[in-house]
Amino acid sequence: MSVLNADHLFDQARRLVEAPPAGPPRQVDSRHAISAAYYGVFHAVLTAAADAFVGSTKRTSARYALVYRSVDHRALRDLCTEAQRLKPSPKYLPYLSGTGFGPNLRSFASAVLELQEKRHRADYDPRPHVRTSDALIAVQIGETAIRRFRAEGSEGRTLFLTLLLFPPR
Repeated sequence: MSVLNADHLFDQARRLVEAPPAGPPRQVDSRHAISAAYYGVFHAVLTAAADAFVGSTKRTSARYALVYRSVDHRALRDLCTEAQRLKPSPKYLPYLSGTGFGPNLRSFASAVLELQEKRHRADYDPRPHVRTSDALIAVQIGETAIRRFRAEGSEGRTLFLTLLLFPPR
């Protein structure tokens, strides 16, 4: 299995909004760039989860693919909503300290939610005109989100990924 590289998705997003020979980038390109920025973050999380629970040396295995494909957008959104809370909700309390997730993961979670909303608008709402600057901001948000995720300690990242893959009931 060849995992999608987040940096490649961010590079693709930037290329999509490069100024063409005449006029601004097409709307389809600006909208797709925002989508690519969100998917850069999404696939970085999938890769981190599968690497943590199966191992990066087993990326071609069926088990790796199973873990990679087990996360859906709603599960990520729900956990990110929880991660933003300063006080964990009762179902997460046994797994978290009284202060919840750390500032890096809270920032990451906020960015994921923002990018997911931007992607939904870009992909499904025909009304807004998407500017090149909107797409470039989305890429910056995505890159910063991944840096914050990686800056979180190993224990915090592993806890986040565990709760993503095995949500408490």
